[in-house]
Amino acid sequence: MSFLFLILIVVIFYFFMIRPQVKKQKEIRKFRENLKKGDRIITTGGIYGKITDIKDTHALIEIAPEVRIRVDLNAILRDSGDLVQQK
Repeated sequence: MSFLFLILIVVIFYFFMIRPQVKKQKEIRKFRENLKKGDRIITTGGIYGKITDIKDTHALIEIAPEVRIRVDLNAILRDSGDLVQQK
């Protein structure tokens, strides 16, 4: 009986902890793979900008007129258009 209880705990743990995290990581990976020039984004550091160039591992982001920074694609968190839709 205790073995069955242990298996039940593991299954519950999987569905409430592991599965949502894997799903979120998959969505983020898909988002980063679909980034393109002109997309408005937010970095993990809270920097808002527009992608002006994108390579395999990094992107060039314009954060102000004629001010560009290079960031790793893993530092891009989400589309800044998401914030407009939330309001």
